Amino acid sequence: QVQLVESGGGLVQAGGSLRLPCAASGRTSSIYTMGWFRQAPGKEREFVARIRWSGGSPVYADSAKGRFTLSRDNARSTVYLQMNSLQPEDTGVYYCAGTPRIGVPKTVHEYDYWGPGTQVTVSS
Repeated sequence: QVQLVESGGGLVQAGGSLRLPCAASGRTSSIYTMGWFRQAPGKEREFVARIRWSGGSPVYADSAKGRFTLSRDNARSTVYLQMNSLQPEDTGVYYCAGTPRIGVPKTVHEYDYWGPGTQVTVSS
């Protein structure tokens, strides 16, 4: 079984930064791509960023480009979402996800493994 655990969420003022680690355990060899999603109350879960364990550049949602950075630590089976210049619209529950897909998955249904989520609240 694969387990994903996010952390690093919290309350931050607009313009601030947060770093969200996601640690994977279990059968991590079954995960080819790691992704981040977020969900605000009353809204659909939306894609934020994704990265492949094997390499290549991360892919970001338009809302994240230039502000968020996704990196990997293969030895620790951990990915990190660095979020800078946070704005109130970034508020939501952030979920780490994994998939064996080797394409460029950006939608919720393309991911098989999910963490419990971590709350990010950005105040103005």
